[in-house]
Amino acid sequence: MGQLKENNLTENKVKRQNEQWKISYIGIGSNLDEPINQVKEAILNIKNLPKTCFIIASSLYESSPMGPANQPKYINAVVAILTLLEPHDLLSKLQHIEIQQKRIRSAEKWSPRTIDLDLLVYSDEVMNKQSLVLPHPGIQHRNFVLAPLVEIAPDLVVKGLENVVDLLDKIQESEITIKIIN
Repeated sequence: MGQLKENNLTENKVKRQNEQWKISYIGIGSNLDEPINQVKEAILNIKNLPKTCFIIASSLYESSPMGPANQPKYINAVVAILTLLEPHDLLSKLQHIEIQQKRIRSAEKWSPRTIDLDLLVYSDEVMNKQSLVLPHPGIQHRNFVLAPLVEIAPDLVVKGLENVVDLLDKIQESEITIKIIN
């Protein structure tokens, strides 16, 4: 019995040693049901994720909608976390938060939503699966993502692209207008 207990302790120790904290950046957006409150609630929910350490949240930004213009403006932010969760597990937890906050997935692309949580960057991982693409596709074209990223992680280099400051400089003339609101 003592040998079995010792083996289990050794296995658990090895598992913990193989776990590594990964820096991840999550984009947050909302344009329905009190968007500022929705974004703040999402930030609180992210702070409570298991195996995750919250680092920082950007300011809130207001942006014109991407896609159909006949919808309310968005409130956006980006948060940085350290996590032991694997990318798909983290994505699953983020989708659960969306469900908690009454996100309804529409067949229409870029439709209004109570909350949208996007896994933008997961350490230096590059992944191209149907369920998850990392870094997030289109990150280099979205000023409402890059501006908050520049605020909290100006030295971040997006794998396969370049530094977020340089990416934002390239799209300053974007059709999507943004302004900081806090």
